[in-house]
Amino acid sequence: MARPSRAPERRAELIEVARQAVFERGVLNLRLRDIAEGAGLSSGSVLYYFPTLSDLLQEVQREAVARFCSARELAAATKSSPAERLLAMIRSGLPSGPEDELCVLLYELGTIARRDPAYAARHITLYEQQVRIYTGILEAGAATGEFTLTADAVSIARNLVALEDGYGLHLTQAVPTLEPATAEAMLLSYARTATSNPLEDRS
Repeated sequence: MARPSRAPERRAELIEVARQAVFERGVLNLRLRDIAEGAGLSSGSVLYYFPTLSDLLQEVQREAVARFCSARELAAATKSSPAERLLAMIRSGLPSGPEDELCVLLYELGTIARRDPAYAARHITLYEQQVRIYTGILEAGAATGEFTLTADAVSIARNLVALEDGYGLHLTQAVPTLEPATAEAMLLSYARTATSNPLEDRS
């Protein structure tokens, strides 16, 4: 009887090694040899499972995007009212600082999107999924009368995601230019104005 293939497990191991390497070294300084050494393999063995380093990093990006969006959806879904869901979304989208592994991964891999359509497509997916979640919350709040929107829901959602991205870049720098609490306060200030709701924390 043939032995079961270990390819899925080996691929998962390589994705994990690559994820850690991107977080620690960044994509600009990353080499195939770094992944191979981290996995205890030769560079040729890594290429057996992933034809190029780019193919491997695309899997890291795919996993990071899925994990980030799922976590945000879950954070919002656990709340009952639109205002509470909006608060949860805002708080789940900002990095905690330079050591926030998942957000750092997304920013690092997002730098490739300027030159590579495959990376750009996943970066667009990340943006669109977050806009979709925000839009649903905003429309629900408007429908129940909890929110009085100052613009259409999609425009407000896009602004919220853009603000998160901008503040997130500052928060993940080697020397952050502002504190997470400050970034959250500025996001909340915009959200309160855009929804005409005080967005008070009732927890």
